[in-house]
Amino acid sequence: MQSDRRMHETWRSFRVAAWLGWQIESNWADPFVFAIYSLVKPLAGALILVFMYAVIAKGGVDSPLFPAVFVGNAMFIYVPAVLAGISWTIIDDREHYGMLKYVYTAPVSVFAYLIGRGVAKAAVATVVVVVTLLLGTVALRVPITLAGINGPLVVGALVSGCVMLSLFGILLGGVTLVTARHNYGVGEAVAGSLYLLCGVVFPLDTLPSWLGGVGRGIPITYWVEALRRALLGAGTPAFDGLSDGALLGVILGSTAVLAGLAVGTFRLAERRARARGLLDMQTMY
Repeated sequence: MQSDRRMHETWRSFRVAAWLGWQIESNWADPFVFAIYSLVKPLAGALILVFMYAVIAKGGVDSPLFPAVFVGNAMFIYVPAVLAGISWTIIDDREHYGMLKYVYTAPVSVFAYLIGRGVAKAAVATVVVVVTLLLGTVALRVPITLAGINGPLVVGALVSGCVMLSLFGILLGGVTLVTARHNYGVGEAVAGSLYLLCGVVFPLDTLPSWLGGVGRGIPITYWVEALRRALLGAGTPAFDGLSDGALLGVILGSTAVLAGLAVGTFRLAERRARARGLLDMQTMY
């Protein structure tokens, strides 16, 4: 009975937080303006890739690396949306709305609440990813076809990857809880570093050996590679020795380890924030 009640409270926390997150994300403008705002930045990023490869690689969309880079860039849209979005919830509720302390006094699951708030950003990111991939397929000749998509690998990688990114967001949320100043850019700074290190726009083999080694130690690298294989049928040469199952195994194993690290770090930061009175801190900075 107690476990059923806990599950009910967790589901209710998640559902209400997801609804609240969507209201905050979309309620500031009419749907047309919101759609333009959500699509312009990532689509502009995709076009920058085209110009970059046209000038630097001298091949533009005909470069053999371009499809893998384009798909990696498109799928990476999830990373700042989910990872930075969940950690930003701490700032949003504490600094902007002054509501974080009430979340902690309400009968809700904090973890379900944070993940639920991230769902709204993930939903927007999904629409943007689909539009970006359609643009690449129709206008830029990226070879994605319905017949060539590996459905089970897409679903497995997306689900496990979103769980992994949510845990990263909770980990950063813990850091944000006990950070008094300069916490606004934590999520974006981490996402920007991952953009370079995870082989999204630069194959790991082109990076200095020590940076390539760092990239191979980051689980998101394997998630991006799995999605490339699922959509294109092939990935990058750096991971030719790993099967699809091995890639998913790395993602799932890393997610399991990250779950313990994220929850432990957040709980530690939470206790420190309670002790120091940081749950209702207003830095005004």
